[in-house]
Amino acid sequence: MNVRKMRRGGRAATSILAVAVSLSPLAAAPAAAQWIVFDPTNYVQNVLTAARELQQVDNQIQMLTNQATMLVNQARNLTSLPLSTLNQLESSVQQTESLISQAQNIAFNVQQIEQAFTSTYGSVPSTASTATLIAGAQTRWQNSVGGFEDSLKVQAGVVGNIPSDGSAMTSLVSASQSATGALQAAQAGNQLLALQSRQLSDLIAVMSAKGRADALAQADTATTEAESQALYSQFSTLNAYVPGAVTMFNGQ
Repeated sequence: MNVRKMRRGGRAATSILAVAVSLSPLAAAPAAAQWIVFDPTNYVQNVLTAARELQQVDNQIQMLTNQATMLVNQARNLTSLPLSTLNQLESSVQQTESLISQAQNIAFNVQQIEQAFTSTYGSVPSTASTATLIAGAQTRWQNSVGGFEDSLKVQAGVVGNIPSDGSAMTSLVSASQSATGALQAAQAGNQLLALQSRQLSDLIAVMSAKGRADALAQADTATTEAESQALYSQFSTLNAYVPGAVTMFNGQ
């Protein structure tokens, strides 16, 4: 009986061991659950999302850079030209105007010219006295000399502007070429145009003064011819010489 009991106990132990061995993988299952599982689809999606975010950041940086560049260009375009020749140009114009206004005897005035040609350069009556003719000739001579003197003064003033004009033109061209913005370039161009306009005004002043002097000289010549004709008419109407007896040496 004891042997049978022992055999039965051994068999039972063997069965329990077999069950335990067969259940051992189930006991090790929790250790296998700690491994990291790699999901390729999720990984690719995360990479694409990060790339899109980086692209957006790059676009924002580029937009800010463009805005900054635009502001810098606007600041340059609004920068004024540090060089100005307007005061010099105004001074030259005032000098030329002053020389023109100093015209002697007959100024550049339509009414004065009309009055002068009516009184001094008009027709000469044949009955004019010698004193009147001499006074008129002297007045016309003074007008002609004064006209040529005025012309020479204007020419001298204009020629005196040439060195300063050359210096101003050189400075303005250099400033235009080195302009940092549209405003500076435009201001340099405007000052160059102003310089050219003033030079054109000088040229007109010189031509006007020269034309005035020539006109006065021609008018003097024409009036002198008229006076000569008047004097000839006066002498031609005088009575002819009539010879008469002359008593000399005590009536002998």
